[in-house]
Amino acid sequence: MDWQVGLARRVITPQTPVWLAGYGTKRVPDGKIHDLWAKVIAFAAPDGKRAVLVTTDHMGMSKTVYEALLADVQRRTGLDRSEFMLTFSHNHCGPILKDDLVDYYPLDDEQRHLVDEYSAWMSAEIADAVEEALANLQPAQLLMGEGKCTFAVNRRENTEAEVPAMLAAGTPLRGVVDHYVPVLVIKGADDSLRAVLFGYACHPTTLSFNTWCGDYPGFAQVNLEAGHPGTMAAFFNACGADQNPIPRRELGLCVKYGQILSDAVEQVLAGPLQPVSGGLRTAFEFVDLQYDELVTRETLQPVANGPSELHARWAKRMLAQIDAGVVFPTSYPYPVQAWQFGNELLFIGIGGEAVVDYSLRFKREFGPGTWVCGYANDMVAYIPSRRVWEEGGYEGGPHLDEYGRPAWRWAGDVEERIAGAVHRVVGAVRGQ
Repeated sequence: MDWQVGLARRVITPQTPVWLAGYGTKRVPDGKIHDLWAKVIAFAAPDGKRAVLVTTDHMGMSKTVYEALLADVQRRTGLDRSEFMLTFSHNHCGPILKDDLVDYYPLDDEQRHLVDEYSAWMSAEIADAVEEALANLQPAQLLMGEGKCTFAVNRRENTEAEVPAMLAAGTPLRGVVDHYVPVLVIKGADDSLRAVLFGYACHPTTLSFNTWCGDYPGFAQVNLEAGHPGTMAAFFNACGADQNPIPRRELGLCVKYGQILSDAVEQVLAGPLQPVSGGLRTAFEFVDLQYDELVTRETLQPVANGPSELHARWAKRMLAQIDAGVVFPTSYPYPVQAWQFGNELLFIGIGGEAVVDYSLRFKREFGPGTWVCGYANDMVAYIPSRRVWEEGGYEGGPHLDEYGRPAWRWAGDVEERIAGAVHRVVGAVRGQ
């Protein structure tokens, strides 16, 4: 056995009426379809080098939550920042977390308290699970494969109302997509299936009701665990910021997409898999992403008095900071991470909501066995490629206000800066 792997999991379904995240409205929970989970995979190479991956059914982790959880994990385990990756599926049927999309929701004091209370409890549960996984390392084999799943639709290029008719007519959909399904298989010394980690590039926004649920990734995980008793299934969102499941808004469709995705994983499990050799290297970097233009009192005043309650909340908070003498930063520290498993698997984690261009680019530049998680460590904001930035629109245009940033838009070199940092961390883990 070249590897040791420890597994742990925690139910993180809220036990209090904390609102659901996403869509910018008051969404009071009315029950659950299935539980929300945090799942932990701890890897140890033959030389003792460790890395811990956490997957969650949350919409987004704020920098506040990430830093506090990392500090707790480091105090308990001694892990380096580069050895810990916190990922979130971007599920919109999970709870609001502290300081994520801080101006997005019409929170009152009671709800803020519930959000803070839940965030602290959830973080402690994850830290406990990390300790448990590291304490229970067992000999393991790592194997990898890739499948395909095609329900994600480029939402920038296709009108949602037109898609069902296009699909029925066999009309090709427009726009770039990334339909790969990366699958990491973890087997025990007795060849039993202990865990499966899989990804897909698509918003988990099939549903918009007020019921706790993991959306299509949740159903896919439930299916895989039911089909392989005793196995832990964990999901990461690739670079799906410009991809939606269409058609949507029906529970039956969510169940269907979950089944399609779990079937794709099952096909990989049934086929030939590539062993992952021993050896693990990790690297991490914060790279400064520049803002295009900072807000000013003059530009904020119309927004503060405008028709959008969401944007008015943000503008009034910005104005209060200006009044308090706060000097706004001109950039944001953006997290970039890379793990190299043996000679076969390069796993890249980048923050925010990255569009598919990033995954397609890095797979092209770094070769086969490159997987990219576009929702890692910090929700940040939408992360456009240069192409998407030039096109504008929701993912590439002036929408940083919705993430609470002191600017409307990134500077035009956002992709160049991120790609530069990714090349540096990949160079570090590949000894280049």
